[in-house]
Amino acid sequence: MWLTMMPGAGAGIVPGRVSLVPLRDLVTMGPLGIVGNLLVFASLGFFAPMRFAALASVPRILALGAGCSVLVESAQYVLRLDRVSSVDDVLVNAAGAVLAALASRRWWRTSANAPSDRPRPALVPGG
Repeated sequence: MWLTMMPGAGAGIVPGRVSLVPLRDLVTMGPLGIVGNLLVFASLGFFAPMRFAALASVPRILALGAGCSVLVESAQYVLRLDRVSSVDDVLVNAAGAVLAALASRRWWRTSANAPSDRPRPALVPGG
């Protein structure tokens, strides 16, 4: 996260730039930029389903990763950090969260299905 908010040389001077055409910036990112964007929310995607049972599905992790990425890109634009706020960054960041969630799926699938430690109320026969 720290690297995503690093200001460029013209921070505060140049207006914010936005790229809303999907897959246009992806070809200019290069392999290091793609791997870096995949790792931005990878830890969130890896650990969130294990910690919060409500997030234990791939579509929810995708939505969480995309939502967090939109917040970061919006902050970069609003703070005028001399960075391009790009749809491609959102897509790759969300994909990184999903890939990391899939890597940890065997752990969050078992923890979501595991019985809880809390006692269940006893059934009382009616009648």
